[in-house]
Amino acid sequence: MAAAVSIQGVHKHFGALHALNDITFDVPQGSFFGLLGPNGAGKSTLINIMAGLSRADAGSISIMGHDVVRDFRMARHSLGVVPQELVYDPFFTVREILKLQSGYFGHGAENKAWLDELVETLSLSDKIDTNLHDLSGGMKRRVLIAQALVHKPDVVVLDEPTAGVDVELRQALWRFTKRLHDDGSTIILTTHYLEEAEALCEKIAILNRGEVVALDSKQGLLSRCPYRTLHLTVDKKTDKLKELLPEYLQLLLVETHKNEISFRLHKTEHQIGDVLEALKNAGLIVVDLYTEEAGLEEVFLGLTEFVSKETAEVAG
Repeated sequence: MAAAVSIQGVHKHFGALHALNDITFDVPQGSFFGLLGPNGAGKSTLINIMAGLSRADAGSISIMGHDVVRDFRMARHSLGVVPQELVYDPFFTVREILKLQSGYFGHGAENKAWLDELVETLSLSDKIDTNLHDLSGGMKRRVLIAQALVHKPDVVVLDEPTAGVDVELRQALWRFTKRLHDDGSTIILTTHYLEEAEALCEKIAILNRGEVVALDSKQGLLSRCPYRTLHLTVDKKTDKLKELLPEYLQLLLVETHKNEISFRLHKTEHQIGDVLEALKNAGLIVVDLYTEEAGLEEVFLGLTEFVSKETAEVAG
């Protein structure tokens, strides 16, 4: 599949900090792609270079085949970015800012039907003549999304789009995002809500300290974790349940509460039958159980590590 975004050998320094170190990967056309990493991993720096807001020290990025430096105009026309921050001009109404953004990409009256559709889909109709500084944070977020889409870009970057928004708006955003994807748009998502990435993304790149530490399909990443969690309910309810467990099981213990126990088991080294036998020998009868496979969050934590606040502020 052709690449909607091709990132080849990108380096970026901020003083002594190597914020991006030889970043190389492709985002397939029509994919829903996750760009994940802890604070300071370099995600926003990479997005800024894609959008032409910053310049890489080395390497190249192309959007739909257009180099972001040599062919900036066409690259920018192929890209829509919904920024993490609520950046807006307080002196314009919603209608005015969308018309201005549309004109920036060379669209005039012929784009009115699409702007009307964006306004309706994002539930901005009642606020169309309201100044942006009078809007709530959630409404400002909707306007940012509409601004990013006025020119019908092939690639849409969502940089923490649901950070700080309520559940209703989050669900509305994902319904709209899924619709864009179904219509053929390539979506690149950054988020700290890993359940969102797990539910939506088909392929994922994980950055840490400016380097790509994983690049795989969602299922490929999930298969990297060899553990699963075994949840049990036993016939004894006590706050001292842990003390009844043999040492072998205490090493596998995740938590206990009253008559509930959870163990973290290696899929090949630890057998559920052995756990049940050990509990029986300890005088505990299992009355219910279920297993839980590792999610993206557990894989993510295994591939990343803490980044200091100072690094996060610079690389951000």
